[in-house]
Amino acid sequence: VDNTTENGKAPTLWQVVMSVLATATEVQNRKNRERDFIHGNPMVFIIARLIFTVLFVVTIVSVVYLVL
Repeated sequence: VDNTTENGKAPTLWQVVMSVLATATEVQNRKNRERDFIHGNPMVFIIARLIFTVLFVVTIVSVVYLVL
């Protein structure tokens, strides 16, 4: 599998972060989704998604704790 984007480089950290945020809010456009599936390394996206999920849960728990 070729791990390069249209410009010949692997997806940047920023592109991975933005893809994870876009999929979390379900606003990922078709072009970026295809780029991620064709050129992206699945392990990078899995790790980024796990980190996002942990941070999201910690944020929600913290907000609930502060309110109560």
